[in-house]
Amino acid sequence: MEISSHKSRIMAVKEGILIVLEGIDGAGKSTQAEILMNRLHERGYDVVYFREPSEGKWGQEIKKKAAHPDSLSPEEELDLFLKDRKENVEKNLRPALEKKKIVILDRYYFSTIAYQGAKGIDQERIRRVNEEFVVEPDLVFFLDVDPREGLDRIKNRKKKDRLFERAEYLVKVREIFRSFRGERFIHIDASKPKKEISAEIEKIVLNYLIGVRL
Repeated sequence: MEISSHKSRIMAVKEGILIVLEGIDGAGKSTQAEILMNRLHERGYDVVYFREPSEGKWGQEIKKKAAHPDSLSPEEELDLFLKDRKENVEKNLRPALEKKKIVILDRYYFSTIAYQGAKGIDQERIRRVNEEFVVEPDLVFFLDVDPREGLDRIKNRKKKDRLFERAEYLVKVREIFRSFRGERFIHIDASKPKKEISAEIEKIVLNYLIGVRL
């Protein structure tokens, strides 16, 4: 899915910018992605939003399988996510970035490393096969929350068709997410109030954009 926001006066950047939000289910990624998109839009930036699984053929297949999570082996899950991501990169991400848009992406290949890695697939293999075709992000926000709190949030939303909601499993997923380190990776305490989180993310993004404006 793409949500596009722009104003008549566009704040130009030198090149496309890819911003990724990651974290376990219930961390608040989609909420924060929408807030960030709206705030950048208000400041005049040309912004688009995508998510994984995508709205494409393979993304729809993943969503169908969500109703029967035991019907897929970890390797079959990995294969579907790779197919969906390749399609998303070529049809959505690259074209938007080539037009010098700011792309906000809800989940990316770090989720595959974490979720499928927690099921026993070699994390480095997952990383290598993704890095053969992905566009590398400029900023990656990991929204970190205790799995029990994340599951409580999902329960409150009454979403029952998720693939990956088991608490013990999400503990493993979280630990993999927390292992990602580097200049582009920003770990955010997602147990804080929503407004504090959005303000922190916005500040970091705006500081980054100062260096890439025309």
